[in-house]
Amino acid sequence: MKMKPILLIIGVLIIAVIFGPMTYRYFFERSTGSTPVNAENYKGVATFAGGCFWCMEPPFEKLDGVSDVISGYTGGNMENPSYKDVSSGRTEHVEAVQVHYDPEQVSYETLLQIFWRQIDPTDAKGQFVDRGHQYTTGIFYHNEEQKQAAMNSLEELKQSGRFEEEIVTPIVEASTFYKAEDYHQDYYEKNPVRYKIYRKNSGRDQFLNEVWGDDREVKVENTSSYTKEELKEKLTPMQYKVTQEDGTEPAFDNKYWDNEKEGIYVDIVSGEPLFSSTDKYKSGTGWPSFTKPLVPENIVTKKDKGLFGSRTEVRSKQADSHLGHVFKDGPEPTGLRYCMNSAAMNFIPKEEMEEKGYGEFMDLFEEK
Repeated sequence: MKMKPILLIIGVLIIAVIFGPMTYRYFFERSTGSTPVNAENYKGVATFAGGCFWCMEPPFEKLDGVSDVISGYTGGNMENPSYKDVSSGRTEHVEAVQVHYDPEQVSYETLLQIFWRQIDPTDAKGQFVDRGHQYTTGIFYHNEEQKQAAMNSLEELKQSGRFEEEIVTPIVEASTFYKAEDYHQDYYEKNPVRYKIYRKNSGRDQFLNEVWGDDREVKVENTSSYTKEELKEKLTPMQYKVTQEDGTEPAFDNKYWDNEKEGIYVDIVSGEPLFSSTDKYKSGTGWPSFTKPLVPENIVTKKDKGLFGSRTEVRSKQADSHLGHVFKDGPEPTGLRYCMNSAAMNFIPKEEMEEKGYGEFMDLFEEK
């Protein structure tokens, strides 16, 4: 009879040893869920999914103008999902990062360029060693400007021919973003050894080095190195009105509408090359008009909804200057009319291009 209490005690101890730690972790250490982030509290917000969010934080956190990068979950229907919920693959969420940034210091277009260089956009079933929907890629836009920029960036990547297979990364409207558990935040800093081992064995860097080579690192330039006060000192009132306040100069009463000299046109603020006289033509509108940009990567287009309908605005990439608009009524071969404001540009004559650092474009003017 005395053996029963002893066996009972032993049984309880065995159960405690086996299930005790599990019970403790369940009640005290388990993931209790994530918390939603209010994007409206931040000046600039970008959301990207690129597989394991540990690997997506570092490329953005090192940028000037980025105040925070949060690892989290988005795209699903469950509220406050935990890591366990998401990793099960049953919530439709994907691991993602939300980037909080200052648009006056770093552009959304630059963030997109960095994003593409972290992922395999042709993989619809995961990323590298991590498989499943929760590790797939995506761009989640927060407004129409971001949507257009993302679509332009995607098209540019397709046209580059860098990937032979179809690019499947979706561009979708942002939904609720849930901040992941604290131990996931800045994981690469909190657990550097584990992170390096995981990253090395994931295959991510090997793939990215092979695909991008020397182009893997993005040369980041601030959207503007000037304050508003400095720009008002640097620019004439008309130049400031056009570039900073989206104004329009008078037709037939501007500097370059009838300029026929050979050379290139650069941004009045940043000096980035925009258009060439070889693509300039007489449109009869009273503003300088071009059939195509000199450096397409320096041009950003956005939908501009005004009183008289929707137009496509043209801005410079680095300085974010308002340049003008592009219309589909131009001559061949493009059928486009880039109608620009003279006040947004500076003309560099062919004779001065070498001296002023634009020698790479001299072959445009060589006699054939």
